[in-house]
Amino acid sequence: MKKDFLSKIVEHKKQEVAAAQKRIPENRLRNEAIMPRNRRPFAKRLEQPGPSGVNIIAEIKRASPSKGVIRKDLDPAAYASEYERGGAAAISVLTDRMHFQGSFEDLKTARKATTLPVLRKDFLISSYQIYESSVLGADAILLIVRILSQEQLQDYLSLAHELKMDALVEIHSEKDLETATLAGAKLIGINNRDLGSFKTNIKTAVRLASLLEPDQVPVAASGIKTWKDIQTNKEMGIYNFLIGESLVRAENPAEFLKFLLGGRS
Repeated sequence: MKKDFLSKIVEHKKQEVAAAQKRIPENRLRNEAIMPRNRRPFAKRLEQPGPSGVNIIAEIKRASPSKGVIRKDLDPAAYASEYERGGAAAISVLTDRMHFQGSFEDLKTARKATTLPVLRKDFLISSYQIYESSVLGADAILLIVRILSQEQLQDYLSLAHELKMDALVEIHSEKDLETATLAGAKLIGINNRDLGSFKTNIKTAVRLASLLEPDQVPVAASGIKTWKDIQTNKEMGIYNFLIGESLVRAENPAEFLKFLLGGRS
């Protein structure tokens, strides 16, 4: 994996947004985005530990740049249903097509198949994509600090709030956390994976969670594969986890999810 993965994907996103704006101008998209919608509470479900003491955001993820195809012919509706049956607190759906083989249709299909709140996970660099997320029916969006300025982050948090969507703000370093805090972010996703090199260190979440403000809520992401991984983080005060690859690869996602939640040994 080349070191400049993130800059390449951002450049491609700029091209995607420019092409989308030619098809549907932003003012037209905005008019559709501000229409009242029935949002499901995403952040609220993560404010307190779930019945097992843990909340898991279960991810629908077809592929990744580092692992290639994870699950061929993945059925978003079936996985969403399985995740809900397994006790997930929410669902995350990758919508990036070029690097993760996701799509807008994956998000819409998954949301129709469940009553759980759904997070749009993508590389959002423009207000256009936030309006787009609203129209798609997302209940929450991912904002990655590393690809946004503090001003952008503040503006996008405000816009998400205006559109009644929650925002999970992703960090990977102390500098990212400082930017997120200054922008007013409350729900903090701590990515154990460096998006520049794609190297993963599951100690990152534990280290950074200890630096959060009292009103900030951590969500550990990437590299969480076992019940032991969860317990290690839980002992340090982290009770929210975003888990994708291990769930998608599982023969029985619902049962594996129950295992991760501590439902059985």
